[in-house]
Amino acid sequence: MAKQLDECALIERSIITKFRKGIWTKFLQAVKQYRLIEEGDRIAVCISGGKDSMLLAKCVQELKRHSEIPFEAEYIVMNPG
Repeated sequence: MAKQLDECALIERSIITKFRKGIWTKFLQAVKQYRLIEEGDRIAVCISGGKDSMLLAKCVQELKRHSEIPFEAEYIVMNPG
């Protein structure tokens, strides 16, 4: 029997399914082309609360979850005010 996902999980999953071509593939290409993340790196992702920083944080989280390259990610919340 298939596992039912809640609304939040469905939205997260859509990043690498529904938006594969527009977002996920381009994100992976940039990481590979510019060698942004290598084995043993510690990546800091600053979250300002905007949709761009939130999307970047989710992409890094998904990459960490599914990547064969071991790296650490820290998420920092910024107060723009």
